[in-house]
Amino acid sequence: MRFLHTMIRVGDLDKSIAFYTDVLGMELLSKDDFPDGRFTLAFVGYGDEADNTVLELTHNWDTPSYDLGNGFGHLAIGVPDVYDACDKIKAAGGKVVREPGPMKHGTTVLAFVEDPDGYKIELLTSK
Repeated sequence: MRFLHTMIRVGDLDKSIAFYTDVLGMELLSKDDFPDGRFTLAFVGYGDEADNTVLELTHNWDTPSYDLGNGFGHLAIGVPDVYDACDKIKAAGGKVVREPGPMKHGTTVLAFVEDPDGYKIELLTSK
């Protein structure tokens, strides 16, 4: 067994795809419309699902936005340098909501960015 993907619902699919590909550097792996169900599924990631965990963006055509609720925490992405990643994300028009620095009560350097729907993405130094 292995973890395949995480699914989030998005209000504006094109805006979300642009954020995850242009700002966070993922690839659009597939995008399929389901007219009878009035939804589109797009998969993005840093490699195909056969070898990597990816992100499924679900766009229900008749739902322009979602209440994120208080149960969801965040997605986490490993980067070589959190400070550099945040600089690049800002330059690409992304929103950094927690600047890079040590986590509270610890030494791990992290930062948080926010996607167009308000989902939080934690950036951590990957080894």
